[in-house]
Amino acid sequence: MNIDDLQGRALQASDVAFTISDATAPDNPLIWVNPAFTALTGYAPEHVIGRNCRLLQGPGTDPRTSAELHDAVATGTTVATVVLNYRRDGTPFWNQVVISPVLGRDGTITHHVGVQADVTARVEAGLARDTALASERQATARLDLLARVTDEMVGHLDYAAAVVSLADIAVPALATWGYVAVTDDRGRFEHVHVVASDHAHAAAAADLESHGVEWLRKSPRMAEALASPPGFVPVPYAIDVASLPTRSTSTQLQALHELGLGSALVVPLRARDRVIGVMCLVHGEVDGFDSEAVVTAAHLGRRAGLALDNVRLFLAARDAALTLQHSLLPDIPDVPGLDISAAYIASTRLAEVGGDWFDVLHLPDGSVGLAVGDVVGHDMHAAAAMGQIRSLLRSTAWDCTEPADALARVDAMVRGIPIPDLATCAYVRWEAAEASASLTYARAGHPPPLIRLPGGEVRSLDDAVTTPLGIQDPHGPTTSGKVAIPAGATLVLYTDGLIERRDRGLRDGIGALVATLSALPDDLDATTTRDALVDAMLVGDRQEDDVCVLVVRAHHASSSSRAVSGPSGPRSIRSSSR
Repeated sequence: MNIDDLQGRALQASDVAFTISDATAPDNPLIWVNPAFTALTGYAPEHVIGRNCRLLQGPGTDPRTSAELHDAVATGTTVATVVLNYRRDGTPFWNQVVISPVLGRDGTITHHVGVQADVTARVEAGLARDTALASERQATARLDLLARVTDEMVGHLDYAAAVVSLADIAVPALATWGYVAVTDDRGRFEHVHVVASDHAHAAAAADLESHGVEWLRKSPRMAEALASPPGFVPVPYAIDVASLPTRSTSTQLQALHELGLGSALVVPLRARDRVIGVMCLVHGEVDGFDSEAVVTAAHLGRRAGLALDNVRLFLAARDAALTLQHSLLPDIPDVPGLDISAAYIASTRLAEVGGDWFDVLHLPDGSVGLAVGDVVGHDMHAAAAMGQIRSLLRSTAWDCTEPADALARVDAMVRGIPIPDLATCAYVRWEAAEASASLTYARAGHPPPLIRLPGGEVRSLDDAVTTPLGIQDPHGPTTSGKVAIPAGATLVLYTDGLIERRDRGLRDGIGALVATLSALPDDLDATTTRDALVDAMLVGDRQEDDVCVLVVRAHHASSSSRAVSGPSGPRSIRSSSR
């Protein structure tokens, strides 16, 4: 049997589609196809002989794949790829194609042999896997974005800062540029933060943010979102660029055009009972938002609206609590010869009043009573107990010359009321003399007061200590401690929130406070000393416990005459008398 005839019959009988094209003829036409090609494509030989095999390509064929095949044939290299082709009846199929050149005796290319196979099932399975993976990645990315926004906003105790954080995280992840705008109780825009994903346009974003909100107030889309009912679904829309000059200033219009005006997506920020603002995402392209971006933005709007509302409610409750706390703490009286300063710093953990307190009493015998106390807890019960104990100490101090006796009487009355909360207290009587002063003191379970002497030595008033108020032994010792305090010395009373935290115990905290107090200059007044101690001991924004600090020193020739208030914020109540 002729070998060429055997090869020809094998190609005719093969289940694999084979084609041969003439490389010497214009456009490389097909000159032979086997029956498997006809079965695969629906094209009989008479339909394709004399035509280029690109007739299998159609509207869905990737131009890059077509170019790859053309370049391989033109350069005489073998190519193997998968391309979307179409049968004669228009049915698409994925075609695995291998095209190889055939050389003549002189080494030139005379023909091309093509081998083709239907791999639609394999490709579609791969595409399904890719789609599933892409969907999973999108869902994961969406959850990551939601978690980032929530975590960042939960950490803020400032409403405006929470708005900035939301825009800074959400806009670059979803849009070309955008903004978050929240309203007050009257529906007026209160905070607006504009963000450009491309830092090259940061100046335009800042200009738009700082030059008024006409472009927001006059936007019908903003009004629609702010008035939207529950269940409102945001939909991307092409921006009406032609109407912008009628509802924006020239500066705003210039910034808007620089940032890009293709399409927008306005998402209401819904709180518990109303819409408190909008998050607007803008894309430079008209069809810039895909369905995944829309879904993510909608989820983010619901999550962010509640988070912002939580911050707002927390701060409102906290302001009310601090107002109440301030009403419970005394104004420091003007005591001749003494420089007195005090601070109350509320814990950042809860929007509640606490039980820390201080008091300054100008007593009838000319001495001064100084007290700092702490009722355990952060609630209205602790505040009520604090007010009761402070009033009890005021009444007993008025006619008790010994601090230990005063605390013992308070303890007896606390047990008789009764007050259920545990309470500690340090009480000092300051008796002035011409060259120096003497202090008598007692402590009911409270950290020791500190005296800083001129030159930097710090002494701890460790004596005269009993158990906390309400649990003292009525037959126990009631002896007060007594020390002399020279001119230029400073007395510091404080609650344990100043010295104790999760990473620092009571003993180490007292040591740190002693070191800080010792390092201060001799000529600081009470207010400057107070602020230096608070700023050194309370590091960071997350204050774990309430703090009271009371600083007292006698006036002397080198005492500073400046009234230095020091840094303070919405969680601080600081006062002084000089």
